[in-house]
Amino acid sequence: MDPPDGNDDRSEQKLQSAASLKAFMLKNSTKSNLNLYDHLTRVLIKVMDEHPQNVVDVIEDMSRDVKWGLFENKQSTLKNLPQTTAAELLAQQQRLLFSRPEDGDQEDELAETALPNVSEIGFYLEQAGLGLGREEMQRVFLALKQLVESQVLPRVRLWGKILGTESSYIIAEADNREGEEEMDQSTEEPVEEEEKEPETQEYATDLLLPESTFKVPPVVPKEAIGTGANKYLYFVCKEPGLPWVKLPTVTPAQITVARQIRKFFTGRLDTPVVSYPPFPGNEANYLRAQIARISAGTQVSPQGYFQAGEEEGDDEDEGARDSFEVNPDFEGVQVLEMAESLAAWVHHVHHILLQGRCSWVNLAVKSGEDSNEEGDGEEKEEEPDEPDPEVGPPLLTPLSQDAEMFNTPPWTSKMSSTLTAQHAVALLRSNLWPGAYVYACGKKFENMYVGWGLKYTGEGYSPSVPPIPQKEYPSGPEITEAMDPSLEEEQALKEALEEQQAAQEQLEDEDEEEEDDD
Repeated sequence: MDPPDGNDDRSEQKLQSAASLKAFMLKNSTKSNLNLYDHLTRVLIKVMDEHPQNVVDVIEDMSRDVKWGLFENKQSTLKNLPQTTAAELLAQQQRLLFSRPEDGDQEDELAETALPNVSEIGFYLEQAGLGLGREEMQRVFLALKQLVESQVLPRVRLWGKILGTESSYIIAEADNREGEEEMDQSTEEPVEEEEKEPETQEYATDLLLPESTFKVPPVVPKEAIGTGANKYLYFVCKEPGLPWVKLPTVTPAQITVARQIRKFFTGRLDTPVVSYPPFPGNEANYLRAQIARISAGTQVSPQGYFQAGEEEGDDEDEGARDSFEVNPDFEGVQVLEMAESLAAWVHHVHHILLQGRCSWVNLAVKSGEDSNEEGDGEEKEEEPDEPDPEVGPPLLTPLSQDAEMFNTPPWTSKMSSTLTAQHAVALLRSNLWPGAYVYACGKKFENMYVGWGLKYTGEGYSPSVPPIPQKEYPSGPEITEAMDPSLEEEQALKEALEEQQAAQEQLEDEDEEEEDDD
């Protein structure tokens, strides 16, 4: 036998220890799921590829870079870029308001302009504790400038802001331009269906149905542009910088129905108005009708600022002052007097009649052809009586003549400050249209509305306390339900009834025998 070789044993032990060491280095970490063997292999490959100087000094950094390279794609600390928000889109559109055209002439801008001094209006509104804020008022001013330049309007002013459930409406009031043509068609004009009339009459004749005597009431014609409720043009936008939209003219039917319904605005002009009675139009028409109603009830001015127009003459008997003009001799009214007396304020917008117009129109007057045809077949005695014309309060009527509603005074007046009365402004607030305000200081005044566009309808509804519950009906033998009898009781009752019936039959038989014997 050959003697054992000690070198082979030692080499075998080294192989076993190397295998166990490699197995140890191949164990994955529970945190990073990496092992030391692969990491050292990658570090050595990086050293051989880059050949850096002073490897022993930068080996730690290279090891860290190798680890970071493995986790860079999986664990990124950078977030994805967010999508553009609505506020950023609005800011991009409002940025155009602050841009100035390169070919603009500064001398033309310094000349008389159709724009009001919105900054001054905002200052006085702040004295009264009102307004939209300085930043928004400045953006509104630039938006009004954009409107004047795009529409070429002779005069424009900030009418106010009507709030909505989704968005609000910023409203601008402008004078009508020369040669303004009506672009909207009336939605209340009756549709004449002459072709269907013969079919209806033939169908009624065959079935011998009674003919209807109902006559469609005449449609109240709407007022022409530049008169009455359509005296001014109105433009709306949701936010300064967004495009302005021109509102359609208002019709008497829309004003009449708007007085009978209460609807919050949504902020979308094309939204249908679902109500009873049905409203003839969408939210744009309803908005225009509410603007006409609010203007007619809340647009006021200091006494003496306006005077009757020259065309009025001596027509005081008719009680209609239909036009007015600025009084050049107006020197202003003291603030204290305007804050204490409603007689120092007057209405300068036409009152809207029950007919839905500012000027009454006689619907009983018919055309010559219709009157001749009816005169041949009907007697004159059947013609209706001439209706009495409806007359409203004339222009420049003092506010002291306004009637109360729901035991509430129509107006509330005060001073902006009682400590510095010499620099205060007079403030007037409408109680019937919450949100309508007007200030006056010397020769300056301005009307503003900021609200929901709804009229005051009295105190909130509070249901009455329910009555005390009634007592139960007293129980007694006449109403108490009897218990069901048992089987023995039913059998005994049955036998008693049979015996009673047998006895009665026996008596009847005996009576018959006695009668036979007689």
